[in-house]
Amino acid sequence: MTVTYRLGRGALASLPAANRPAVEPGSVRPGIVHLGLGAFHRAHQAVFTESAVAASGGDWGIVGVAPRSREILDKLREQDGLYSVLTVGGGGDRARAVGILAGLGHAAGDPYGVVAAIADPNVRIVSMTVTEKAYRLDPAGGLLLDDELRAQLTGQAPPTTVPALLVRGLLRRQAAGAGPLTVLCCDNLQGNGPRIRGLVEQALDVAGAHLPAGVAFPATMVDRIVPATSAEHLRRTALALGADDAAPVVAEPFMQWVMHDDFPGGRPDWAAAGAIFTDDVTSWEKLKLRALNAVHSASAYLGALAGRELIADSLEITGMPALLRRFIAEDIAPTFEPPPGVTVIGYGETALERFANRELGHRNLQVAMDGTQKLPHRLLGTIADRRRAGATPGWAALVLAAWMRFARGTADNGAALHLDDPLAARIKAALAAAPDNPAGVVGALLALGEVFPPHLAGDDVLRAELIRWYGELDRHGVEATLRGLAA
Repeated sequence: MTVTYRLGRGALASLPAANRPAVEPGSVRPGIVHLGLGAFHRAHQAVFTESAVAASGGDWGIVGVAPRSREILDKLREQDGLYSVLTVGGGGDRARAVGILAGLGHAAGDPYGVVAAIADPNVRIVSMTVTEKAYRLDPAGGLLLDDELRAQLTGQAPPTTVPALLVRGLLRRQAAGAGPLTVLCCDNLQGNGPRIRGLVEQALDVAGAHLPAGVAFPATMVDRIVPATSAEHLRRTALALGADDAAPVVAEPFMQWVMHDDFPGGRPDWAAAGAIFTDDVTSWEKLKLRALNAVHSASAYLGALAGRELIADSLEITGMPALLRRFIAEDIAPTFEPPPGVTVIGYGETALERFANRELGHRNLQVAMDGTQKLPHRLLGTIADRRRAGATPGWAALVLAAWMRFARGTADNGAALHLDDPLAARIKAALAAAPDNPAGVVGALLALGEVFPPHLAGDDVLRAELIRWYGELDRHGVEATLRGLAA
């Protein structure tokens, strides 16, 4: 099939019916302003929203706002706000155009236009998928206030940052009597709803104001693997869609959205699109962190040490799936009560199936980045809970020992492993000053107070288990160690 035209409203009639948007582009008035036009939003919340409107109606078109870069914004404008999602894995490529974008904005170039959109009475939800840095929060939840941000919050400078856009938009809504609003964080921040509420309250205080009535900050949990779009993906999208698309996103078939149902201005019928509403998002959050993210990290560190490139390659190592299943069943599952109707083991099996999707191209070194930031949330909670219960978390200790071996910087075949971590300099200095043996390495890394709390750093049982596993990995390598476990 030869594609000769570009995606846009004029091309829709030529697309196969299954590839056209679920709603008529331009037919749905704006009801949501979304900060962040990245691939994840376009493959996740936008898809859920279009499906919800197609099922149940409502004026819930999305005004998509690019915070800084104009690249995606310009491409979308050239395509009448249309783009496609290429779903890979699970039986071949499938592409569908998405038409729920009802407007486009640019925070850096037209911040007052974004504020006006937030203040529009027809807009009842402001959602966000931006980088964690964009929220200007420290680890304790305090607002990182500098002269630039203070000027933006007090109206002395254009509001180009996320906190300033929210504050100036809320205050303008309040002055206009625009009605209730939900601020919906869709980023992977623990306790994201309360954290963003705290951010907004602190920022409003700087502006000399208080949180208006009728503003809600529900917690959410989002999940869909969205790899970077390559030139090959562009080619495959054109073939699967039936038109060239300059701004497609690539995604796995799986997608999940869990929310606390607190929307004073109303919301789309996201449940009709498969979203889950609950009073306890934290149990879903813990499920994802421990039974998905920690297993992802385990595959990455062990696979990288074994010289494998992709997560999917890691799962092909003899004994790896069996190890990960025991990690899930024996160490993770006993540490918390999962959401109703879900089992930790079943959720873990789904995670392993997703990781085996080679089309996602998840590289071990990519997943292994920022270990000192990720492991406290993904792994150390499981270890701490098992130790409080008097158990020895052997499989979790093996995963942590694999990170320690990875941090030393050499794979089993002698190849160098790049340590991409905010504490890389500290780690290298600590290892250089310690004996290069299992006890020395384990002791040096457990002494990183930013990572390991005293109750774990001083736990002799955990230390002994780490030394044992580190020694096994150091002497025999990952593949021989896992073969021994499978025997």
